[in-house]
Amino acid sequence: MYDPSILTDTRPEGPAPRSGGGAGSGSLMAIVARIEEAIDAETAAIRSDPGFDVQASNARKSRCLYELNRAIKGAGTGALSDEHRAAVERLRDKLAVNAAALQAHLSAVGEVAGILQGAIAHSEADGTYSAGAFGSGRAA
Repeated sequence: MYDPSILTDTRPEGPAPRSGGGAGSGSLMAIVARIEEAIDAETAAIRSDPGFDVQASNARKSRCLYELNRAIKGAGTGALSDEHRAAVERLRDKLAVNAAALQAHLSAVGEVAGILQGAIAHSEADGTYSAGAFGSGRAA
């Protein structure tokens, strides 16, 4: 079952703390790790929990993206280290899996909406103007 507490970020607002080792290196890696965690949680929940709160997940991802943008700006214009590149590539792969799960979810929602729309239209039709009411297809 889906646990909504995994989407609640209890860390304080503001920039992530910096650690030693280059311009925000630890900070950037910590942010990427949080984004990966959020993406993994969302992907798993989309696949298993029909009551998944997409809005809360989007809010968490937006906060992470904001932090990532701030960390990258704070790191300056220097090139990313090999460790950063590997983390970003791993994140890109996870985002591709997440996008596929979201697309499948949206497709399923669309199919269910179509079924419900058809059922509603059918239940509202009283047959007054149906082909059967006028003897369609019968020879005179």
